[in-house]
Amino acid sequence: MKSVKQYSDRIQLPFTFNVEKLQAEAHALKHEHYEYYNVIPLRAPAHLVDTSLPFPEPAGDYADGSWTQWMNTPALENSPYIKSIVQTFSKLTTVNLVRLLFLAPSSVVKEHTDPTLALEEEKAMIRLTIPIDNNKDVTFYLNNTKVPMEVGECWYLRLADAHRVVNNGTADRINLTIDVIPNDKIVALITKSDTLKIIEN
Repeated sequence: MKSVKQYSDRIQLPFTFNVEKLQAEAHALKHEHYEYYNVIPLRAPAHLVDTSLPFPEPAGDYADGSWTQWMNTPALENSPYIKSIVQTFSKLTTVNLVRLLFLAPSSVVKEHTDPTLALEEEKAMIRLTIPIDNNKDVTFYLNNTKVPMEVGECWYLRLADAHRVVNNGTADRINLTIDVIPNDKIVALITKSDTLKIIEN
């Protein structure tokens, strides 16, 4: 029987990003796309970005994102700093879905699992999370314990496990999420993240 390497359910990666630039672009997009308040797609299936493209053929497995081509949205093209972050990870691996996730004040994301978002899955994506606006009353729980994410940091979280979010504050919680293929470079980065030097961009 093949053994599966187990990783920590939360790992901070060796990157820090400019919070002021992130917040400026995120708030500009929120203002522009206010009717789509909760989620702003930045990179999405190509046929949803360019409606002249055909729908992809049905696939037997959608877990790793290979069922479609992915394309930057106008929102990402108009956000140069966020785009540069996406390009940072594109140099390491395939980047698929990228989104800004907003959680309004006095709101919660109920506990749930995303079964394919884990390094332990044989064919899947993983999600990298970069908090952009995280007031002191926002708490992210993974396996019923708090994840101490700070703005500008980058985290791998094993979202196949149970997780939930609570925003008891008076301001939005904003996260940038980047779904990538966990190739050898990404796995090595995550594995060595405790000893790598922080990379500032």
